[in-house]
Parts: sequence; structure tokens; C-alpha cells
Amino acid sequence: MNSWAKKLIITNLPYLLIGLIATKVGLAWRVAEGVDFSEKAMHLMNGLALAFETLIPSFHPLDLFVGLMAGAAIRIAVHVRGKNAKKYRKNMEYGSARWGAAEDIRPYVDPVFQFGYCDALPNPVLCQGRA
Repeated sequence: MNSWAKKLIITNLPYLLIGLIATKVGLAWRVAEGVDFSEKAMHLMNGLALAFETLIPSFHPLDLFVGLMAGAAIRIAVHVRGKNAKKYRKNMEYGSARWGAAEDIRPYVDPVFQFGYCDALPNPVLCQGRA
């Protein structure tokens, strides 16, 4: 088995397992007693007990469809979540440094260099009346 196929199988194995479990849920819903939603929902636990007696998945077309849709939905959700990962500035340069000219920095610099930055000092008394 080449590395491409191995990577494909390993990355999609969780979705396959979720699909197999969803086929069991589809089987449980199908064999649950009742005609309408409320009756089937009441007897769903009995259906789950019956469905999970064996490890073999159900091969009924409806159960396979439920499993396929569940696996695909989880795969799409993971893909969309990966594409919309949090970025602080979308579609811009990523990083904290923003370069500016001297005119951009001038409002933050004290005219007398020895006084330093008044905003950076914790005690406004040390700002020598400029607070």
C-alpha cells in the first residue's frame, strides 16, 4: 500500500467509524416499536439495545444512508471549522509588527527624552505634572 492510500485511509477512518455507529442508530430507529415520532422516540432505547448486540453494521439501505450522511456531515463540519480557523487579521499580513513613519510615532514620544513615556509609568506623580 503506497503512502497516499495509507494517508487517505488513516485520515478518513474516524468518519467511517462515526458512519458505522450511525448505521446502528438508523437500525435502532427502524426497529423501534411505534408508528409516529413520539412512539418511536419512547421505544428508541429498546431499539438501541437490539442494534448494539452485534458489531456487524446494518446493511439496510436506509441505515447505510443515515451512516453516510452522519459521516459526511461530521467531515464537512471539521473541514469548515479548519478553514475558518481564528485569525486576528483575516486576509492581511499576520503578525504583531506594523511599521510606521516618524509622523505615526511622534504623538507617543516625549519631547524631552529623559522624561520617558508618561503613559508607561504606574504613578502619575512621576509624570511631573503631565498626567
